[in-house]
Amino acid sequence: MILAAGQGTRVRPLTKDLPKPMVPILGKPLMEYLIEHLARHGIKQIMVNVAYHHQKIERYFGDGHRWGVELGYSYEGVLDHGDILPRPMGSAGGMRKIQDFSGFFDETTLVLCGDALIDLDIGAALSEHKFKGAMASVVTLDVPREDVSNYGIVVSGEDGQIKSFQEKPSPAEAKSTMASTGIYIFEPSILDLVPSGTVYDIGSQLFPQLVERQLPFYAQKRFFNWIDIGRVSDYWSVLQRVLRGGVAEMNMPGVEVRPGVWVGLNVCIPWDQVNIQGPVYFGSSVKVEPGATIIGPAWIGHGCHVKAGAVIERSVLFEYTRIPNGTAIREMIVSPEYCVDRAGRTIYRGDDSSELRWGDARA
Repeated sequence: MILAAGQGTRVRPLTKDLPKPMVPILGKPLMEYLIEHLARHGIKQIMVNVAYHHQKIERYFGDGHRWGVELGYSYEGVLDHGDILPRPMGSAGGMRKIQDFSGFFDETTLVLCGDALIDLDIGAALSEHKFKGAMASVVTLDVPREDVSNYGIVVSGEDGQIKSFQEKPSPAEAKSTMASTGIYIFEPSILDLVPSGTVYDIGSQLFPQLVERQLPFYAQKRFFNWIDIGRVSDYWSVLQRVLRGGVAEMNMPGVEVRPGVWVGLNVCIPWDQVNIQGPVYFGSSVKVEPGATIIGPAWIGHGCHVKAGAVIERSVLFEYTRIPNGTAIREMIVSPEYCVDRAGRTIYRGDDSSELRWGDARA
Protein backbone atom coordinates (compact mmCIF):
# COMPACT_ATOMS: atom_id res chain seq x y z
CA MET A 1 0.00 0.00 0.00
CA ILE A 2 1.40 3.38 -1.02
CA LEU A 3 -0.19 6.33 0.76
CA ALA A 4 -0.51 9.13 -1.80
CA ALA A 5 -3.68 11.05 -0.99
CA GLY A 6 -2.13 13.90 0.99
CA GLN A 7 -2.03 17.49 -0.17
CA GLY A 8 1.67 18.12 0.51
CA THR A 9 1.05 21.59 1.91
CA ARG A 10 4.46 21.80 3.62
CA VAL A 11 6.30 21.61 0.30
CA ARG A 12 4.31 24.21 -1.58
CA PRO A 13 4.73 25.67 -4.15
CA LEU A 14 6.24 22.39 -5.44
CA THR A 15 2.84 20.79 -4.93
CA LYS A 16 0.72 23.69 -6.16
CA ASP A 17 -0.24 21.76 -9.31
CA LEU A 18 1.38 18.44 -8.51
CA PRO A 19 0.68 15.69 -5.97
CA LYS A 20 3.65 15.24 -3.66
CA PRO A 21 4.53 11.70 -4.88
CA MET A 22 5.03 13.23 -8.35
CA VAL A 23 7.66 15.76 -7.24
CA PRO A 24 10.70 14.95 -9.42
CA ILE A 25 14.13 13.70 -8.36
CA LEU A 26 16.59 13.29 -11.27
CA GLY A 27 13.67 13.72 -13.63
CA LYS A 28 11.62 10.88 -12.09
CA PRO A 29 8.72 11.16 -9.63
CA LEU A 30 9.44 10.22 -6.02
CA MET A 31 6.89 7.42 -6.18
CA GLU A 32 8.63 5.80 -9.15
CA TYR A 33 11.67 5.06 -6.99
CA LEU A 34 9.39 3.39 -4.43
CA ILE A 35 7.72 1.23 -7.05
CA GLU A 36 11.09 0.21 -8.47
CA HIS A 37 12.28 -0.73 -4.98
CA LEU A 38 9.16 -2.78 -4.27
CA ALA A 39 9.51 -4.58 -7.59
CA ARG A 40 13.15 -5.46 -6.83
CA HIS A 41 11.97 -7.11 -3.61
CA GLY A 42 9.28 -9.17 -5.34
CA ILE A 43 6.25 -7.11 -4.32
CA LYS A 44 4.04 -7.14 -7.40
CA GLN A 45 0.56 -6.01 -6.25
CA ILE A 46 0.37 -2.40 -5.10
CA MET A 47 -2.66 -0.31 -4.15
CA VAL A 48 -2.37 3.48 -4.09
CA ASN A 49 -4.88 5.79 -2.44
CA VAL A 50 -5.19 9.10 -4.29
CA ALA A 51 -7.04 12.39 -3.95
CA TYR A 52 -5.43 15.72 -4.92
CA HIS A 53 -4.40 15.86 -8.61
CA HIS A 54 -5.00 12.12 -8.72
CA GLN A 55 -5.09 12.03 -12.54
CA LYS A 56 -1.40 12.96 -12.71
CA ILE A 57 -0.43 9.91 -10.67
CA GLU A 58 -2.79 7.58 -12.55
CA ARG A 59 -1.82 8.77 -16.04
CA TYR A 60 1.90 8.49 -15.35
CA PHE A 61 1.93 5.09 -13.68
CA GLY A 62 -1.05 3.47 -15.38
CA ASP A 63 -1.45 -0.21 -14.53
CA GLY A 64 2.22 -0.54 -13.51
CA HIS A 65 3.28 -2.94 -16.28
CA ARG A 66 6.34 -0.80 -17.15
CA TRP A 67 7.77 -1.68 -13.74
CA GLY A 68 6.64 -5.29 -13.74
CA VAL A 69 3.96 -4.72 -11.09
CA GLU A 70 0.17 -4.41 -10.89
CA LEU A 71 -1.07 -1.02 -9.71
CA GLY A 72 -4.56 -0.18 -8.52
CA TYR A 73 -6.00 3.13 -7.32
CA SER A 74 -8.56 4.09 -4.72
CA TYR A 75 -9.90 7.63 -5.15
CA GLU A 76 -10.94 9.50 -2.02
CA GLY A 77 -13.37 12.31 -2.70
CA VAL A 78 -16.96 13.53 -2.56
CA LEU A 79 -19.61 15.04 -4.81
CA ASP A 80 -20.28 18.57 -3.57
CA HIS A 81 -22.78 20.81 -5.43
CA GLY A 82 -22.08 19.03 -8.69
CA ASP A 83 -18.29 19.03 -8.34
CA ILE A 84 -16.02 16.11 -7.49
CA LEU A 85 -13.74 17.28 -4.68
CA PRO A 86 -10.80 15.44 -3.09
CA ARG A 87 -11.50 14.38 0.49
CA PRO A 88 -8.76 12.15 1.94
CA MET A 89 -9.90 9.46 4.37
CA GLY A 90 -6.72 9.43 6.46
CA SER A 91 -4.01 6.79 6.17
CA ALA A 92 -5.97 4.08 8.02
CA GLY A 93 -9.37 5.19 6.72
CA GLY A 94 -8.11 4.93 3.16
CA MET A 95 -6.99 1.35 3.74
CA ARG A 96 -10.31 0.43 5.37
CA LYS A 97 -12.15 1.88 2.35
CA ILE A 98 -10.21 -0.50 0.07
CA GLN A 99 -10.79 -3.42 2.43
CA ASP A 100 -14.55 -2.78 2.56
CA PHE A 101 -14.65 -2.58 -1.24
CA SER A 102 -12.84 -5.82 -2.08
CA GLY A 103 -11.10 -7.42 0.90
CA PHE A 104 -7.78 -6.69 -0.88
CA PHE A 105 -5.65 -6.81 2.27
CA ASP A 106 -5.88 -10.55 2.83
CA GLU A 107 -2.14 -11.05 3.37
CA THR A 108 0.68 -9.37 5.27
CA THR A 109 0.89 -5.84 3.84
CA LEU A 110 3.74 -3.36 3.63
CA VAL A 111 2.56 0.25 3.97
CA LEU A 112 4.69 3.14 2.66
CA CYS A 113 4.31 6.89 2.35
CA GLY A 114 4.58 7.96 -1.28
CA ASP A 115 6.90 10.90 -0.56
CA ALA A 116 10.09 9.33 0.80
CA LEU A 117 13.13 7.62 -0.71
CA ILE A 118 14.22 4.37 0.92
CA ASP A 119 16.57 1.42 0.40
CA LEU A 120 15.07 -0.76 3.15
CA ASP A 121 15.81 -4.50 3.11
CA ILE A 122 12.14 -5.45 2.85
CA GLY A 123 12.79 -9.17 3.15
CA ALA A 124 14.58 -8.75 6.47
CA ALA A 125 11.82 -6.48 7.81
CA LEU A 126 9.11 -9.00 6.86
CA SER A 127 11.07 -11.86 8.43
CA GLU A 128 11.38 -10.03 11.74
CA HIS A 129 7.68 -9.16 11.67
CA LYS A 130 6.76 -12.83 11.17
CA PHE A 131 9.29 -14.12 13.72
CA LYS A 132 7.86 -11.92 16.46
CA GLY A 133 4.27 -12.83 15.61
CA ALA A 134 3.47 -9.14 15.22
CA MET A 135 0.05 -7.82 14.33
CA ALA A 136 1.70 -4.56 13.33
CA SER A 137 5.32 -3.41 13.02
CA VAL A 138 6.78 0.07 12.69
CA VAL A 139 10.15 0.44 11.01
CA THR A 140 12.22 2.98 12.96
CA LEU A 141 15.52 4.70 12.44
CA ASP A 142 17.83 6.07 15.10
CA VAL A 143 18.19 9.87 14.76
CA PRO A 144 20.45 12.34 16.61
CA ARG A 145 18.85 13.51 19.86
CA GLU A 146 19.04 17.13 18.74
CA ASP A 147 16.78 16.23 15.78
CA VAL A 148 14.01 14.35 17.62
CA SER A 149 11.68 17.36 17.53
CA ASN A 150 11.29 16.79 13.76
CA TYR A 151 9.84 13.29 14.14
CA GLY A 152 7.30 11.02 15.75
CA ILE A 153 9.33 9.14 18.36
CA VAL A 154 8.67 5.48 19.22
CA VAL A 155 9.21 4.21 22.77
CA SER A 156 9.62 0.44 23.07
CA GLY A 157 10.85 -2.22 25.49
CA GLU A 158 13.92 -4.38 25.05
CA ASP A 159 11.89 -6.91 23.05
CA GLY A 160 10.67 -4.16 20.71
CA GLN A 161 7.07 -4.12 22.04
CA ILE A 162 5.85 -0.56 21.61
CA LYS A 163 4.85 1.20 24.83
CA SER A 164 4.10 4.73 23.65
CA PHE A 165 4.68 7.46 21.08
CA GLN A 166 5.91 11.02 21.43
CA GLU A 167 5.01 13.46 18.69
CA LYS A 168 7.98 15.77 18.00
CA PRO A 169 9.26 15.98 21.60
CA SER A 170 12.02 18.34 22.67
CA PRO A 171 15.46 16.71 23.07
CA ALA A 172 15.13 16.97 26.85
CA GLU A 173 11.70 15.30 26.92
CA ALA A 174 12.41 12.54 24.39
CA LYS A 175 12.26 9.04 25.90
CA SER A 176 13.90 7.55 22.81
CA THR A 177 15.74 8.54 19.65
CA MET A 178 13.96 6.01 17.44
CA ALA A 179 11.94 7.87 14.80
CA SER A 180 8.98 6.36 12.98
CA THR A 181 9.75 6.30 9.25
CA GLY A 182 6.12 5.91 8.18
CA ILE A 183 6.90 2.38 7.00
CA TYR A 184 4.56 -0.20 8.52
CA ILE A 185 3.86 -3.93 8.22
CA PHE A 186 0.28 -4.98 8.95
CA GLU A 187 -1.60 -8.24 9.29
CA PRO A 188 -5.12 -8.18 7.79
CA SER A 189 -6.74 -8.20 11.25
CA ILE A 190 -5.36 -4.72 11.93
CA LEU A 191 -8.07 -3.17 9.75
CA ASP A 192 -10.82 -4.62 11.97
CA LEU A 193 -9.84 -1.88 14.43
CA VAL A 194 -10.52 0.89 11.90
CA PRO A 195 -14.13 2.14 11.64
CA SER A 196 -15.71 2.10 8.18
CA GLY A 197 -16.49 5.33 6.33
CA THR A 198 -14.51 7.46 8.78
CA VAL A 199 -11.44 9.64 8.42
CA TYR A 200 -8.92 7.72 10.49
CA ASP A 201 -5.17 8.11 10.92
CA ILE A 202 -2.62 5.34 11.46
CA GLY A 203 -0.26 7.22 13.75
CA SER A 204 -2.59 9.27 15.91
CA GLN A 205 -5.63 6.95 16.12
CA LEU A 206 -4.89 3.35 15.14
CA PHE A 207 -1.57 2.94 16.93
CA PRO A 208 -2.80 4.23 20.32
CA GLN A 209 -5.47 1.50 20.17
CA LEU A 210 -2.79 -1.14 19.72
CA VAL A 211 -0.80 0.17 22.68
CA GLU A 212 -3.87 0.45 24.91
CA ARG A 213 -4.99 -3.09 24.14
CA GLN A 214 -1.43 -4.42 24.48
CA LEU A 215 -1.68 -6.17 21.14
CA PRO A 216 1.50 -7.59 19.48
CA PHE A 217 2.81 -4.28 18.18
CA TYR A 218 6.56 -3.99 17.62
CA ALA A 219 9.22 -1.49 16.59
CA GLN A 220 11.98 -2.61 14.26
CA LYS A 221 15.36 -0.91 14.52
CA ARG A 222 16.86 -0.87 11.05
CA PHE A 223 19.84 0.76 9.36
CA PHE A 224 18.97 2.05 5.90
CA ASN A 225 18.67 5.23 3.90
CA TRP A 226 15.38 7.00 4.57
CA ILE A 227 15.08 10.39 2.94
CA ASP A 228 11.89 12.16 3.92
CA ILE A 229 10.98 15.28 1.98
CA GLY A 230 8.82 17.09 4.49
CA ARG A 231 9.79 20.66 3.60
CA VAL A 232 11.10 22.57 0.59
CA SER A 233 14.46 22.89 2.33
CA ASP A 234 14.57 19.08 2.58
CA TYR A 235 13.92 18.81 -1.14
CA TRP A 236 16.79 21.14 -1.99
CA SER A 237 19.15 19.25 0.37
CA VAL A 238 18.12 15.86 -1.08
CA LEU A 239 18.74 17.04 -4.63
CA GLN A 240 22.21 18.26 -3.67
CA ARG A 241 22.96 14.91 -2.05
CA VAL A 242 21.65 12.93 -5.01
CA LEU A 243 23.61 14.99 -7.53
CA ARG A 244 26.78 14.31 -5.55
CA GLY A 245 26.09 10.59 -5.87
CA GLY A 246 25.33 10.18 -2.17
CA VAL A 247 22.16 8.07 -2.52
CA ALA A 248 22.29 4.41 -3.54
CA GLU A 249 20.23 3.19 -6.52
CA MET A 250 19.84 6.74 -7.85
CA ASN A 251 22.09 7.02 -10.85
CA MET A 252 22.45 10.01 -13.14
CA PRO A 253 20.58 9.59 -16.44
CA GLY A 254 22.00 10.60 -19.80
CA VAL A 255 25.59 10.37 -21.03
CA GLU A 256 28.64 11.61 -19.10
CA VAL A 257 30.35 13.83 -21.68
CA ARG A 258 33.08 15.01 -19.32
CA PRO A 259 33.85 14.24 -15.67
CA GLY A 260 30.77 15.11 -13.59
CA VAL A 261 28.74 16.48 -16.52
CA TRP A 262 25.82 14.47 -17.94
CA VAL A 263 23.57 15.37 -20.85
CA GLY A 264 20.33 14.17 -22.37
CA LEU A 265 19.47 14.31 -26.07
CA ASN A 266 19.62 17.34 -28.34
CA VAL A 267 21.46 19.79 -26.06
CA CYS A 268 22.95 22.99 -27.48
CA ILE A 269 25.96 23.98 -25.38
CA PRO A 270 29.10 25.74 -26.72
CA TRP A 271 31.43 23.83 -24.40
CA ASP A 272 34.50 25.99 -25.06
CA GLN A 273 32.60 29.21 -24.30
CA VAL A 274 30.89 28.35 -21.01
CA ASN A 275 32.08 27.66 -17.46
CA ILE A 276 30.58 24.40 -16.20
CA GLN A 277 31.71 22.77 -12.95
CA GLY A 278 30.05 19.45 -12.13
CA PRO A 279 28.19 17.62 -10.98
CA VAL A 280 25.65 18.97 -13.46
CA TYR A 281 22.94 17.28 -15.50
CA PHE A 282 21.42 18.87 -18.60
CA GLY A 283 18.11 17.46 -19.76
CA SER A 284 17.08 17.10 -23.38
CA SER A 285 16.80 20.17 -25.61
CA VAL A 286 18.57 22.45 -23.12
CA LYS A 287 20.25 25.54 -24.59
CA VAL A 288 23.11 27.30 -22.83
CA GLU A 289 24.48 30.47 -24.42
CA PRO A 290 28.15 31.56 -24.49
CA GLY A 291 29.40 33.23 -21.29
CA ALA A 292 27.05 31.35 -18.96
CA THR A 293 28.37 29.80 -15.73
CA ILE A 294 26.87 26.69 -14.13
CA ILE A 295 28.34 25.40 -10.87
CA GLY A 296 27.09 22.13 -9.46
CA PRO A 297 25.54 20.29 -7.93
CA ALA A 298 22.92 21.48 -10.42
CA TRP A 299 20.08 19.99 -12.43
CA ILE A 300 18.92 21.78 -15.60
CA GLY A 301 15.59 20.29 -16.64
CA HIS A 302 14.61 19.56 -20.21
CA GLY A 303 13.76 22.48 -22.47
CA CYS A 304 15.52 25.08 -20.29
CA HIS A 305 17.32 28.10 -21.76
CA VAL A 306 20.25 29.69 -19.90
CA LYS A 307 21.14 32.95 -21.59
CA ALA A 308 24.52 34.66 -22.00
CA GLY A 309 26.23 35.74 -18.80
CA ALA A 310 23.74 33.99 -16.52
CA VAL A 311 25.06 32.23 -13.42
CA ILE A 312 23.45 29.06 -12.02
CA GLU A 313 25.00 27.87 -8.76
CA ARG A 314 23.91 24.81 -6.71
CA SER A 315 20.40 25.11 -8.10
CA VAL A 316 17.66 23.20 -9.89
CA LEU A 317 15.77 24.47 -12.93
CA PHE A 318 12.51 22.69 -13.61
CA GLU A 319 11.68 22.02 -17.24
CA TYR A 320 11.20 24.95 -19.65
CA THR A 321 12.71 27.58 -17.36
CA ARG A 322 14.47 30.54 -18.99
CA ILE A 323 17.18 32.45 -17.11
CA PRO A 324 17.83 35.87 -18.68
CA ASN A 325 21.14 37.49 -19.55
CA GLY A 326 23.32 38.28 -16.55
CA THR A 327 20.90 36.85 -13.96
CA ALA A 328 22.40 34.98 -11.00
CA ILE A 329 20.50 32.05 -9.46
CA ARG A 330 22.14 30.67 -6.33
CA GLU A 331 20.86 27.80 -4.16
CA MET A 332 17.35 27.93 -5.58
CA ILE A 333 14.69 25.77 -7.17
CA VAL A 334 13.26 27.60 -10.18
CA SER A 335 10.26 26.80 -12.38
CA PRO A 336 8.67 28.93 -15.11
CA GLU A 337 6.14 30.20 -12.52
CA TYR A 338 8.07 30.53 -9.25
CA CYS A 339 11.42 30.21 -7.54
CA VAL A 340 12.11 28.98 -4.02
CA ASP A 341 15.31 29.49 -2.04
CA ARG A 342 16.79 26.75 0.13
CA ALA A 343 14.95 28.07 3.20
CA GLY A 344 11.57 27.75 1.49
CA ARG A 345 10.94 31.42 0.69
CA THR A 346 8.95 31.70 -2.53
CA ILE A 347 8.86 34.39 -5.21
CA TYR A 348 6.35 34.21 -8.05
CA ARG A 349 7.15 35.43 -11.53
CA GLY A 350 6.11 39.03 -12.02
CA ASP A 351 6.52 39.97 -8.35
CA ASP A 352 7.60 43.61 -8.61
CA SER A 353 9.07 43.56 -5.09
CA SER A 354 11.83 41.23 -6.29
CA GLU A 355 14.71 42.16 -8.56
CA LEU A 356 14.97 38.57 -9.76
CA ARG A 357 13.70 37.97 -13.28
CA TRP A 358 13.17 34.69 -15.12
CA GLY A 359 10.65 33.25 -17.54
CA ASP A 360 9.17 30.38 -19.53
CA ALA A 361 11.50 29.04 -22.23
CA ARG A 362 8.50 28.11 -24.41
CA ALA A 363 7.38 31.72 -24.73
